[in-house]
Amino acid sequence: MDLGIKGKTALVLGAGGGLGSAVCLALAREGVRIALADVNADALDATRARLAETGVPVAARVWDLSAVDRIDEHLAAIEAALGPVDILFNNTGGPALSPAHVCQEDVWEQQFRAMALSVMAITAKVLPGMRERRWGRIVTSASSGVVAPIPNLAVSNALRLALVGWSKTLAREVASDGVTVNVVVPGRVATPRVRFLDEAKAKRDGMSANDVAAQSMASIPAGRYGTPEEYAHAVAFLASAGASYVTGTQLRVDGGLLANI
Repeated sequence: MDLGIKGKTALVLGAGGGLGSAVCLALAREGVRIALADVNADALDATRARLAETGVPVAARVWDLSAVDRIDEHLAAIEAALGPVDILFNNTGGPALSPAHVCQEDVWEQQFRAMALSVMAITAKVLPGMRERRWGRIVTSASSGVVAPIPNLAVSNALRLALVGWSKTLAREVASDGVTVNVVVPGRVATPRVRFLDEAKAKRDGMSANDVAAQSMASIPAGRYGTPEEYAHAVAFLASAGASYVTGTQLRVDGGLLANI
């Protein structure tokens, strides 16, 4: 199926991770030029190698999202290489495990800059061009914790939920300019991050990581973890020309995990 986005330029944050890399490949297979951003240079190289099969133009930036003062520098380099950003995939790494009753101010401040302020600031920089061209897609990755807070992930639950409120507000502001703003809520998708969380729970509970994963899968109606590719297909749809009337939404990609409406 042709999603109608061939020749567009996408900036994918967290492009070296499991979800980000899969999104890069899904968009590249639609003929989208891809700007890769990640703090891990080796992970960027791995994603770039995956994209070689597609033949689309690619630019990569080693980018620490907490360094918000360098946004202009990175965007200028991307636009010089690929043109203005049409599709922005906001995807930030998961923070360390964190109970809500402990407040480490330096951790909260650093993670706010990396997970929330960076996304808001980068979006603000690419929005004027999208609005002028009357076409744009902003897709932000959250987690199931924005619907049902996940134990021991207080920082993630709080900051990702802040992005949901911001996204909904922004969607109403720019809809008439042809720019859509949506949030994707992944459930248990088989990535290194989910494996890390399973291993951390296994250590706390005196179990094996495989047993933790089995318990988790038993709670998912689909009976398994999702794949990064399944998640990426959902993102690609929201970035498509055909999704022009879909904005201000949360799209769950969770195999039915979240039971609430």
